Amino acid sequence: MSIKVKIVNDPVYGFLRFPEPEVIKVINHPWFQRLRNIKQMGMAQLVYPGAVHTRLHHSLGACHLMGKALDELKTKDIVTDKDECTAARLAALLHDIGHGPFSHSLENTIVNVPHETLTKIIMQRMDSEFGGLLTKAIQIFDHSYPRKYLHQLVSSQLDVDRMDYLNRDSFFTGVSEGVIGYDRILQMLTVRDNELMVEEKGVHSVEKFIIARRLMYWQVYLHKTVLSAEMLLINILKRAKELASDGVELFATPIFKHFLYKNLTEQDFRDDPQHIDKYCQLDDTDVMASIKVWQTHEDKTLSHLCQMLILRKLYKILFISEDLASILREKKEQVKSGLGIEDKYLHYFVFQGIASNSTYNIDDELIKIETKSGLVKNITEIDDSLVNQTLARAVHKNYICYIQS
Repeated sequence: MSIKVKIVNDPVYGFLRFPEPEVIKVINHPWFQRLRNIKQMGMAQLVYPGAVHTRLHHSLGACHLMGKALDELKTKDIVTDKDECTAARLAALLHDIGHGPFSHSLENTIVNVPHETLTKIIMQRMDSEFGGLLTKAIQIFDHSYPRKYLHQLVSSQLDVDRMDYLNRDSFFTGVSEGVIGYDRILQMLTVRDNELMVEEKGVHSVEKFIIARRLMYWQVYLHKTVLSAEMLLINILKRAKELASDGVELFATPIFKHFLYKNLTEQDFRDDPQHIDKYCQLDDTDVMASIKVWQTHEDKTLSHLCQMLILRKLYKILFISEDLASILREKKEQVKSGLGIEDKYLHYFVFQGIASNSTYNIDDELIKIETKSGLVKNITEIDDSLVNQTLARAVHKNYICYIQS
């Protein structure tokens, strides 16, 4: 009897093969299919029009790269158990299933529960539905499985998540600086003392990976116009939540309204299944449909902000290293006098913030290199390492957002 294999034609890697029936079952689940309607890069499409790929694209890509990594570890007799490989692929496939629409914007305003927490709750619900199919995958995801390196492949400073989103986001934005030698890195993976590491001859590919991440952050993820659009969306959702909390009637799709008018906690999601059921129906269309209608709402702050987003009349943004307070006061006076905005609403139209880029976090689990002599070193300890010289330093930039009067 032939085994059914799902094949997906992916623009980044070509044909992706999913031969495991367990993986196919998860891919076909409605909660996973929902990721088709959630864009991977949020508001970045307002700067890079091609950046409309979805979290489903990314999740399939991460699962594919996990398979490539495991294939390499198999050739080195590090991984031999088929069930473990399937569980690791499932963990990579589902690592982002807890993301909501415009994920980080929504998390900070409407649904105040981290997406990682929601991911685990959703995986546990699916595991129950599938009769224990995801038990081992959940252990790999939450770092409770004894083989530490499998979790590191899912979540670390050198994981399949980052490898895929750098390649994929680079492809869809057209920003070539994000292209990495993922295949070279995967071929250089090894394991010592239950920890994932890279053979020394792969160290320059790892450096290129970290450099690519740094460049993509400043050129794409923290591009000033992308940042402006994200902050505008956050302020729209904050104002909508304020009005909802005051009992003001707002149009919203039934699913979105459930979260707009409730202040749910992590415990609420764990105790009452309806919240996860509804969350797993929430996607970009719910939010954008509501914002389109709010353009004509009687609350002038909400309507003005929504019109700005729909018409792409975004905040102006200035990155400033000094004299922040005086420029902020100046912009506030200009906006207040030019547009007649009351003081209590001024913070929606003029505000300051900090953009931070920590490309390689030395306080996190460090990338380890197995040297040719058999020693194990952190990448920052390698002679002439670019990571040690420049890339381990976090960069913080102050900025001011304002609307033109």
